[in-house]
Amino acid sequence: MKRLIEDDLLQWKQKKNDRMPLLLYGARQVGKTWLLQDFGKRHYQNSVYVNFERMSVLKDYFEGDLSPDRLLGLLEAYFQTKIHPGKTLLIFDEIQACERALTSLKYFCEDAPDIHVAAAGSLLGVAVHRQHFSFPVGKVLTKTLYPFRFDEFLSALSRDDLVKVIREHFADGSQMPKATHAELRYLLKTYLFVGGMPAVIRKYLEEESLINIPEMQGMILDAYTADMSKYATEGESTRIRGAFHSLPAQLAKENRKFQYKLIRKGATAGLFGDSIFWLVQSGVVLQCGRVTRGEMPLAAHRDLSAFKLYFSDVGLLSAKCGIQPENILQDALSDAFRGALTENFLAQTLRTNGYELYYWTSDKTQAEVDFVIQKEGCAIPLEVKSGERFHARSLSQYRKNYHPELILHLSDRNFGETDGVRSVPLYAAHLL
Repeated sequence: MKRLIEDDLLQWKQKKNDRMPLLLYGARQVGKTWLLQDFGKRHYQNSVYVNFERMSVLKDYFEGDLSPDRLLGLLEAYFQTKIHPGKTLLIFDEIQACERALTSLKYFCEDAPDIHVAAAGSLLGVAVHRQHFSFPVGKVLTKTLYPFRFDEFLSALSRDDLVKVIREHFADGSQMPKATHAELRYLLKTYLFVGGMPAVIRKYLEEESLINIPEMQGMILDAYTADMSKYATEGESTRIRGAFHSLPAQLAKENRKFQYKLIRKGATAGLFGDSIFWLVQSGVVLQCGRVTRGEMPLAAHRDLSAFKLYFSDVGLLSAKCGIQPENILQDALSDAFRGALTENFLAQTLRTNGYELYYWTSDKTQAEVDFVIQKEGCAIPLEVKSGERFHARSLSQYRKNYHPELILHLSDRNFGETDGVRSVPLYAAHLL
């Protein structure tokens, strides 16, 4: 199953000058290990794979002198293979388990730029920020791997024909043929259930059935919960789990602003702020901050006390809530929760595309715009609906206040434009 980030990896490999070690972030189970190993097989003569959780004996190599010559000699002797400059991919996996290995990337950058080193870590964001790791600032190229986008999901289903036709209609704004539009809406519903985790998609492809998908997703959710105990103190892990388990209730509300009281009675930002930070840094959840003004730059107008939290993968949200395939495929969900799934899908897509997540609410009225993105010097409002409804009250208020150059409405509607609002089907959200 091809990942779009492979193009970035290839550019990194082919760079002639100033190549830095690659550091790949991402939540557990998004496919970092498979991606790097597969990339090594297809683009290098050989690979040397070091997993610091499974091969704990190798941590001793990184005590003392971190010169690349010394480390390469030790690794070549251990693996009984030669590490060739430009021809071998050296993979440091689960690097958060060895702080000295993370520090060594600085010296690979400075003293051995011809050695291709790629590192990955599942809880790397947590380790760097909470355990005060010595991070090689300015000495590594960082990338983040997210779950499969919808277009990657279509490619995995061998439906690149649909990926192409979506791109064509998005580019010229013409109406999608009704039959194709209906097929894509159905496939998007399937994606909302399956989600973008590689192991889940692989199971769906192998079995051609949705029956056992929740079991696989449950295993991933269990792994996330186990990490909360493994990489935090007992008291911290209890609070992290409490915040995580509250997410379905948070998203089921009509107003999806995160409320600490839904975790437990008496919960406050002081008690659970670090828990939210842990969930965000681990990649388990996505944070969407409130902005008080739809003006550039958006970060300058952020209200730090108000935010929403979404699952990093919409399929895991479906699994966490015990949703069955027919609930989604037959539209047998409450309007509020259909809206939550749709918002989560768009948040996941926008974050994968590199956008910081913001939403806007008016201080004086109840107007709210689901997302506002910053692109090429513009603040662009996005309204998202789970069906074909179009209520422009909030967008009208936003337009009156800030006069945006572009307004986007994402829903089940076909491509089109009404009163200066561009309509984009949800299945084309990856092209934003």
